[in-house]
Amino acid sequence: MAGCRPFNERRIHPHLTMTVDLEKIEAIAERVAASEGLTLIDVELKGGRSNPLLRVYIDRPGGVSHGDCALVSEQLSAILDVEDPFPGSYLLEVSSPGLDRQIVKPREYRYFAGRRARIVLREPLGEKKVFEGRLVGFDEGRVQLGLDEDQVAEFELSNISKARLLPEL
Repeated sequence: MAGCRPFNERRIHPHLTMTVDLEKIEAIAERVAASEGLTLIDVELKGGRSNPLLRVYIDRPGGVSHGDCALVSEQLSAILDVEDPFPGSYLLEVSSPGLDRQIVKPREYRYFAGRRARIVLREPLGEKKVFEGRLVGFDEGRVQLGLDEDQVAEFELSNISKARLLPEL
């Protein structure tokens, strides 16, 4: 079920300094997701100092259920409480990536290979800035997008201003 968002809230004394180890959080989330047969797609930190939101995206072929999100949320929250890579108060949200999610990181281009996507460039390729096709993958800083059965375009990641999956039903 796309869009599930179970969350846990953790409160610690508000005067503690907040230094977040996002790499450690990502590694923990990766372990938890893998232990449940899921793939970690992304970890985001949103909001300000007074209301930080730690959002974790998980996926699996065929999609994730509300139960998957709740299970990962509970396990991740327990480990984060013990290992404490995020001192202070925050809201933890675990969700599916969604049908039309934005694509940013190289691993997302690899993971979503085979899915339809729209890519908008900063600088045009030829006279065109917007391309739609099927993601082929990511290699050496370049995104490959299949435009039709025999044509694959390549774009420098640094030249992509926006990329988003296109829903397929």
